[in-house]
Amino acid sequence: MTQLLVITKAPVPGRSKTRLTPPCTPEQAAAVASAAVADTLDVVRATPVQRRVVALDGAPGDLDLAGMVVVPQVEGDLGTRLAAAFADAMAGDGDLPTLLVGMDTPQISPELLTDSLARLVTAGPGSVVLGTAPDGGWWALGVHSPEAAAVLPDVPMSRDDTAVNTRAALEAAGLTVLDLPQLTDVDHWAEAVEVAALCPEGSRMRRTVEEIAGLL
Repeated sequence: MTQLLVITKAPVPGRSKTRLTPPCTPEQAAAVASAAVADTLDVVRATPVQRRVVALDGAPGDLDLAGMVVVPQVEGDLGTRLAAAFADAMAGDGDLPTLLVGMDTPQISPELLTDSLARLVTAGPGSVVLGTAPDGGWWALGVHSPEAAAVLPDVPMSRDDTAVNTRAALEAAGLTVLDLPQLTDVDHWAEAVEVAALCPEGSRMRRTVEEIAGLL
């Protein structure tokens, strides 16, 4: 028995994917964010797990959260919010092995998430799984207990050494860190174009980026 946890902001112009601006307008950047969130949630719904949780910052708006348990994000920096999201998602459920992803990698698939969770479960307690990104961050973290994620508030986030420092903090806590495949996450427009090309034909992300690219 496993669960998936998605941490995301509600897409809002001027607040979502601001590093896409320029060349995108705030409205276009929010459209990319909305497409990425929607595709990510579709993949999570298609992955066979016991429970699916969304740690949400903001009002749901038009987000389709069917099949998801929604918990609000706490105040604080990203590391604090990540640790709290794990704690909230894993409370009262016997510490289900939990894989957290963001909304910046809509190219994920049910097969990738299933394999990532299987790697976590097979490794057993005392191990975590970490999926890094080429920019030095990470796109996924899987743990067996919220205590493992308690190191995150002390890790500087959104830097080119975030993954390295996350790994060091986890290992310093006595955990064995196993690698997941590296994936590009979407921060800038070039990455949005790269990632959209990896998404299935007809996906919201691919369609939205192609539409915006035709206007720029």
